[in-house]
Amino acid sequence: MSKNNIAWGIRIVISFLFLLSAVAKLYPSPYFAISTFEVKQLYPMGFSEGFAPYFSRILIGIEFALGFLLLQKNFLRTIVIPATILLLAVFTMHLTIETFMNGGNSGNCGCFGSLLPMTPIEAIIKNVLAMALLVWLFIIMPKSSEKTHNFWVLATVTLASILALFMVAPIQPIVAETFEPETNSVLPVIDTTMTSIPAVETLKDTTSIKTEATKKVEKEVEKVIDEPAKKKSGFAQYFSTIDNGRKTLALFVPGCDHCRDAAKELTELRKKTKNFPEISIIFMNEEADLIPDFFKAAGAEYPYKIIEVIPFWKVLGSGRYTPGIKYLWNGNEYKYYDGINANKFDIHDFEKLIAKPYNELKK
Repeated sequence: MSKNNIAWGIRIVISFLFLLSAVAKLYPSPYFAISTFEVKQLYPMGFSEGFAPYFSRILIGIEFALGFLLLQKNFLRTIVIPATILLLAVFTMHLTIETFMNGGNSGNCGCFGSLLPMTPIEAIIKNVLAMALLVWLFIIMPKSSEKTHNFWVLATVTLASILALFMVAPIQPIVAETFEPETNSVLPVIDTTMTSIPAVETLKDTTSIKTEATKKVEKEVEKVIDEPAKKKSGFAQYFSTIDNGRKTLALFVPGCDHCRDAAKELTELRKKTKNFPEISIIFMNEEADLIPDFFKAAGAEYPYKIIEVIPFWKVLGSGRYTPGIKYLWNGNEYKYYDGINANKFDIHDFEKLIAKPYNELKK
C-alpha cells in the first residue's frame, strides 16, 4: 500500500472521529446535550456559568472544523495536524487528571455525548491511538503535498463551523423563575368525636367488648398512622406542599423527547388512577419557550418551576440523567427513576408502586 493511500486512510478515520464527536455532543437535542457537556466537563474545570455556554459552542465548532479541514490540503501539515494533536492532548490530560482525582473509571466521559457512552480510560486509549495515527500522518506526508497560500480556507471553515453552532443552539437568556398555580392538596378531615356509649346492663367481659364507636375511631387512627412520618425533602422551596402527602416530582428538559414521553405516560396513568400522587415539574432553563409545546405533548399542564442549568443538575443529582421522576410521600423518597437506561422510568412499575400501602413500602 502506498504512503498516499495510508495518509488518506488516516485522514478519513480521524476526520470521522472528530465529526462524530461533534455531532454526538448535539444528541438528543442541541440545548440539552450542550448543557450536559458544560455541567459534566466544563464546570468541574472552573469555567463560569456565564462563559461556559460560549466556550462549549466554540469548542464543538472547532471539532467540526478540524473534521472538515483534515480532508483538504491547505496548511494540513503546518497547522491542521498539529492543532488536532494539541486538542487531543488537552482532552487526554484532562481525562487523566479527572480519572486520577476521582479514583475510578466510572461514568461517561462525554467525548461522544450520550450517543456513545465511553469511560475515561476508553477515551484516553482512543485519544492516544488517534494521536499516534496523526504523528504517523505528519511523518509520511511530504511538505510539498500541502498548500500554504489559502489561509482563508482555514479561517472560513472554522468561523462558519462556530457560527453554525451558535445558530443551531443560541445562548438562552436567563428566564425568571416561574410558578404555575399549584393545586392545593385537601387532606381528609377525620371525625374523632366519640359518640356517647349506651349503658349496658350486663357485660360478660368488659375488657373484650368494643363498641361500634370505639372501633370506628380505631380504624380512623390506623389510617392516620399508616403513612410515613413527615420529612423535609428539600423541594419545599419550589413547591410549598411537596412534603404533604403522596407526590410525583419530575425533573425535565423542555426539549427532551424522553421527558415528553414520560410526562405523557404519567398523564395517561393519572387519568385512570384514583388519588394519583400530585405531579409537579422542575424544568431546566434550556429552551424554556418550548414548555407550552411540552404540555401539549404531555396531554395536561402541571405546576412547574424553571431553574438554571447548574442548580438543575445539582437537584437532579450526581451521575443522574433526565428524565428524572421521584415518588415522594410526606417528603420521604421511595423511588427515583432517571435516564434512559437501566434505571429509566417504568410506568408499570410506578403504577404498582403508588398502589402500595405504607406498610408494604416499609419492607
